[in-house]
Amino acid sequence: MPDKTRWVYGPLAQMTLVRFLEFTREPEALFWVFIFPILLAAGLGIAFRNRPADVLKIAALTPQLAQALRQEKLLDVTQLPRAAAEDALRTGKVALLAVPGPAGSVVYKYDDTNPEGRSARMLADRAVQRAAGRIDPVASADQWLREPGSRYIDFLIPGLLGMNLMGSAIWGMGFAIVDARRRKLMKRLVATPMPRHYFLLSFVFSRLLMLVVEVGVVLGFGSLAFGVPLRGSIANLALLCVLASMSFGALGLLLASRARTIEAVSGLMNSVMMPMWIVSGVFFSAQRFPDFVQPIIKALPLTAAIDGLRMNMLQGASLGQVAPQLGVLGVWLVVCFSLALKLFRWR
Repeated sequence: MPDKTRWVYGPLAQMTLVRFLEFTREPEALFWVFIFPILLAAGLGIAFRNRPADVLKIAALTPQLAQALRQEKLLDVTQLPRAAAEDALRTGKVALLAVPGPAGSVVYKYDDTNPEGRSARMLADRAVQRAAGRIDPVASADQWLREPGSRYIDFLIPGLLGMNLMGSAIWGMGFAIVDARRRKLMKRLVATPMPRHYFLLSFVFSRLLMLVVEVGVVLGFGSLAFGVPLRGSIANLALLCVLASMSFGALGLLLASRARTIEAVSGLMNSVMMPMWIVSGVFFSAQRFPDFVQPIIKALPLTAAIDGLRMNMLQGASLGQVAPQLGVLGVWLVVCFSLALKLFRWR
């Protein structure tokens, strides 16, 4: 058989094709890999889109107090009788109630656990003080930072991409292997002349080919819908995505190396992925967590992948600048793959 024909119809090519067919025949997999990240990015992108500051609704009891408060543009002031004003505050229709106090003072009634109440109190007191003749000793001005790269959606897209790379690699690897073991397909494959490593290589090749579609869908949507920038080298971004996908795939292989049931591998994968979804900075910065856990968070593969993606896409970082993140992913790849080969059970 010619070399070209052997490559096209050989066992490795056929096993790789099987991986694609198994994936495309699972509607749930297609949804979670392609549709879910788009829906999540669209929803959060719209929710945190650039828009003017919210105008807070407050109430005042007297015309004089209401007039002073209306000097603040970020307040929507309504003059109400006491009973109606207190009812509006109690039911959440207004964030704050301004009441005249003794000796010309002003009493602010609001819920201090409500962020809108605290903001309304600050704005209302500023308006009242200026109406009374206060002059700020230092002039100030506001400058809004809304350029691409500094918005929440720009922060979110690399996080969703990293989460998608991890989820598709671990779930795709773990479920397929355990399902084949459960149905005793691997036992039959071992009995064939096909080399055993072809079975594992088919997962690697299918993941690398599918990676182009996965990354392209998320990045394309972010760029077209929200103008998310891509300031770094595409080649460096591709290298980062490939290494991240292979690292997560090795982790999925390790988790599935000895599991025999879908329930068992599902529990293992969820117990590994869920903590990383929370602490690795997918939806908010990992710096929010205490300093003593930061070294652990930085050592996680999802943190390294997301940090590297953000540095490349938003800062235009070079390959040398993302070397620490590439190193973390490389260590996870080598360690997980080595352990998986030792622990892997074919039957």
